[in-house]
Amino acid sequence: MSDGQSMVDLPFSQVDVFSAQPLLGNPVAVVADAHALSTGQMQAFTDWTNLSEATFLLPATDAAADYRVRIFCPGRELPFAGHPTLGTCHAWLMAGGEPRGDLVVQECDAGLIRIRRSGALLSFAAPELRRSGPLAEDEVMRLSRGLGLRRSDIVAHQWCDNGPGWQAVLLESAEQVLALIPDPQVLAGLDVGVVGPHASGECDVEVRAFFPGNAGLTEDPVTGSLNASLAQWLIGAGRLPRAYVAAQGTAMGRAGRVHVAATGDDIWVGGDCVTVLQGRARLASSPASATSQTATTHPPDAFTG
Repeated sequence: MSDGQSMVDLPFSQVDVFSAQPLLGNPVAVVADAHALSTGQMQAFTDWTNLSEATFLLPATDAAADYRVRIFCPGRELPFAGHPTLGTCHAWLMAGGEPRGDLVVQECDAGLIRIRRSGALLSFAAPELRRSGPLAEDEVMRLSRGLGLRRSDIVAHQWCDNGPGWQAVLLESAEQVLALIPDPQVLAGLDVGVVGPHASGECDVEVRAFFPGNAGLTEDPVTGSLNASLAQWLIGAGRLPRAYVAAQGTAMGRAGRVHVAATGDDIWVGGDCVTVLQGRARLASSPASATSQTATTHPPDAFTG
């Protein structure tokens, strides 16, 4: 190629997360052996997939971690995100990854994330919140306008920032959550989470998440980071039990199920994962990126060949 770049074929999978049945959860694109890609190439590939996130597997730089991952959504890199964490771990395990201990330890920009396995269920330990506490009243008013609510419809509100800067509101019922028609202009640039209780049934709460996407405000089918921070808030406030199931994606025709359990000081957020697509991604390599990392990194064994 005239710009000095060459093409590389990298292991690729697309995993549906928070669902045991394909096409009913939240997909994430996972590219392995990504040490030859620059940040710009990772971002460009993520934008091209038109998914909420894509991840790129790299060798760990922390001796306590099993692998390192970089997580991107349209237009930006995230220090942490929940469904990409579980989807990436699933892809790593399916490719032969072997954790050093009983837990899988993922390294990302938010630090080390512990992931446990219980049958087919993968769960991550919720990372510490970067910001918590009630929202300012002007922020609450903006959310109420943007969600088409009366101010009195909002039972409680909280910063739920664990990487994505979620601003979360609690409504009186799941029916209110499902009836929302958000205004993309009012909510532009915000990460907004909404939760409301179910009166009965298999799920305790209904969750919806809205965030900036490729073409303005986007709804996320099922959101691990939001569910993690909601659990930290609502379990801590005594508004939800220490173990519950959240439904998400219902308004989009999905059937996401998020299993939450507080054990000791940890809150575990989990779900099923299933591989839907598997193959290889053909991308331009970045000579500068590959050269700068050759002294310290190498492709993870689980993805060689």
